[in-house]
Amino acid sequence: MKTRFKKHWVIPVIAVLFLVVGSSFKRDFFEIAKQIEIFTTLFKELNMNYVDETNPGELMDSAIKNMLDELDPYTKFLNEQDVEEYKINNAGEYSGIGALVRSYNDKLLIVEPYEGYPADKAGLKAGDEIIKIGDILVSDFDDNASELLKGSNGTTVEVSFRRQGKLATATISREAVEVDAVPYYGMVDDKTGYIVLNRFNRKASGQTKAAIIDLKGQGAEQLILDLRGNPGGLLSEAVNVTNLFVPKGERIVTTKSKVKKFNQEYKTKNQPTDLEIPLAVLIDGRSASASEIVSGGLQDLDRAVIVGARSFGKGLVQRPLKLTYGTQLKVTISRYYTPSGRCIQALDYWNRDQEGNAIRNTNFNQFKTRNGRTVQDGGGVMPDIEITSLKTNTLIEALDRNHIIFDFSTDFYYQNRFDSVPLFEFSNSDYNQFIDFAKKADFTFQTDTEKILEEQLNADDSLLGMKVQNKYRELLLAVNQGKITALETYSPIIRKKITDELVKRYFYRKGLYDYSVLHDEAIVTATQLLRDKKRYISILQ
Repeated sequence: MKTRFKKHWVIPVIAVLFLVVGSSFKRDFFEIAKQIEIFTTLFKELNMNYVDETNPGELMDSAIKNMLDELDPYTKFLNEQDVEEYKINNAGEYSGIGALVRSYNDKLLIVEPYEGYPADKAGLKAGDEIIKIGDILVSDFDDNASELLKGSNGTTVEVSFRRQGKLATATISREAVEVDAVPYYGMVDDKTGYIVLNRFNRKASGQTKAAIIDLKGQGAEQLILDLRGNPGGLLSEAVNVTNLFVPKGERIVTTKSKVKKFNQEYKTKNQPTDLEIPLAVLIDGRSASASEIVSGGLQDLDRAVIVGARSFGKGLVQRPLKLTYGTQLKVTISRYYTPSGRCIQALDYWNRDQEGNAIRNTNFNQFKTRNGRTVQDGGGVMPDIEITSLKTNTLIEALDRNHIIFDFSTDFYYQNRFDSVPLFEFSNSDYNQFIDFAKKADFTFQTDTEKILEEQLNADDSLLGMKVQNKYRELLLAVNQGKITALETYSPIIRKKITDELVKRYFYRKGLYDYSVLHDEAIVTATQLLRDKKRYISILQ
């Protein structure tokens, strides 16, 4: 039996458990001890007397997670499986089927099979819905079913999956999977090197350094470092990557906390790889945390021109704290600040709106880079050169959230064939097919304008005459109709997302990078900027 607790009574009762982990004993030991005793008694009586059988482990897991949800999305309880996954993400290697797998609406989908790894060898494709793993139905499995795909090298697992309405099975032999921090690097032209850094695990600085040295050996006189889509990772590796381009002893980031031992300055410790090579860094709305430390630090030190779209805005630092029975608490311990002194945290999780959503920071403070350029805090890292096709809005977010682009790409893949990267094309008629697909999908989202209009209508209808009410409703209808028009208005952004997804389906991730080097607007813009030495220098001054 699966039992869930409501937040409104779980959180007050067990909130003290989180406080015990920290330094709150110093403030009020009696209150803490009192609340622990209350909760212990409640938990015991509940499990002994509830009308049906309870699962104490699930009850406690749900209670803890609901409590932590009231803080920020990065403070999490890690059970033993979560701890192992956390280690894998930082180490950059694990044993499994070699595919990105995610749960969507109780479905377990293959998002991306990695080229040459077991899932790919077994013929699995993006969009395949896994129905059964071994003898276990995914729909009957309460926990993260993707964990069942992992296992020791050489062991096999049989999966049943649905593809385009048809059922099939595959036997997959697990093997070691290497998760590179730098999955791709190469030459854009005879003088411009290009490096993709997509995670900050323990391999990040070493692989980036090796790529720089190799590219310079191929003739690179200028570099593009691509941090788009990089969600972050180890703070130490962010400092080490920045160190590749700035001198030893440079302060890159400062952390500030209520706990004194977490107040630290992180300075570069190594000799740089290249202090002079012109550098452009690409970011977008999914560049977060360690990516923002690197891009923000290089911007503050006037060492690189930042190209792309506003980054995510995660200015918080987490640390895993060991608990009992192999579990951990990954807790937000501090905020971090770039060399100029700015914290780029965008969302205020300690102040929320009526729907419980964190309020976005809109009051920005100005700071100065080393050369005196003005930069701002509180909303991510703003690029020096903006790329329109990398921006996002509620429409783009809704398309992603409802998997419209992903599902369209799955159908398109099985209906069209391309034999090589240079021959790939997503035409205007193809995009019209996408618009029709999106309309039929009937996805919904609410714009800020709609929220305001609905609030006015619902505030007090008695104060509004019928004529005014009808005008509000006409405006709401016009906004709703404008959503479909927006599919045309924002076609450059949407087409790029579709193209990236499709090229990856046909030619794997390497094919996507090969295609991007020739066609990606941000890469083309950065290359042109680096060629124009006067403009490059003028931006940094």
